[in-house]
Amino acid sequence: MQSSKLDDALLPVLKWAGGKRSLVEHILPHFSVSNGRYFEPFLGGAALFLASGIRHARLSDLNEELINFYVQVRDRPLALVKCMRVLNNDEETYYAEREKGLKGVGLRKAARFVFLTTLSFNGIYRQNLQGVFNVPYGGRNRSQWFVDETIFAISERLQQTELLTCDFESAVDSAKTGDLIYLDPPYTVAHSNNGFVKYNSKIFSWDDQIRLSAVAKSLVKRGCRVIVSNADHDSIRCLYQGFREYKIVRASVIAASADNRRRITESLFVS
Repeated sequence: MQSSKLDDALLPVLKWAGGKRSLVEHILPHFSVSNGRYFEPFLGGAALFLASGIRHARLSDLNEELINFYVQVRDRPLALVKCMRVLNNDEETYYAEREKGLKGVGLRKAARFVFLTTLSFNGIYRQNLQGVFNVPYGGRNRSQWFVDETIFAISERLQQTELLTCDFESAVDSAKTGDLIYLDPPYTVAHSNNGFVKYNSKIFSWDDQIRLSAVAKSLVKRGCRVIVSNADHDSIRCLYQGFREYKIVRASVIAASADNRRRITESLFVS
């Protein structure tokens, strides 16, 4: 594992609910330097991975379309860019592509995925309860909606990574002494007040939170360094006794109106 340096940082191309793009400077200092592998089972926008300079990694998520996008970026960046170039930033093209849906894998699916996610209202990926991407057009007035060089740079960073669509428990099953694991699940607390509930077709349940904490503790016993981002709530705090806790204050950036955005706190648990 290479050392974590902000000098090596790449910015994500995807905006993701719960993404850590604005918190990199708070979390990255806790990343340790070792000879092991890096695991990130809730990949999302991949802000921490791209900022860290790490290359030897197992990256995963339950979202098949998301992982397909990263696979195409890693394996076929030029072909992907060519597919992206034919998609014009206008309302007609946006709704025509949205009508085709995002389910499935392949090059064109990946291009459609990043196109819709980037140009959607508020620039975010979201599903309704039926698991369908339904975000309206964001109306961005710019013809070039992506930068070729960014795709190529991220492709180069991904060359030594394993990309998987799987549950977090399966994603870390091969982790061993010296490995670094960063866990950033959807924030669900015991009273079911999930701040990101409307962005997920399947809620990360409280039972999943309990299972995650058990996996985190098991990883620590194996000799792994474990870092967990989660809600600042007593019910979560009880799950991570024995971990050091750090409070992070950030601005909410998901609300449609700036007037509805506020400063909130998160907890970072470090083994």
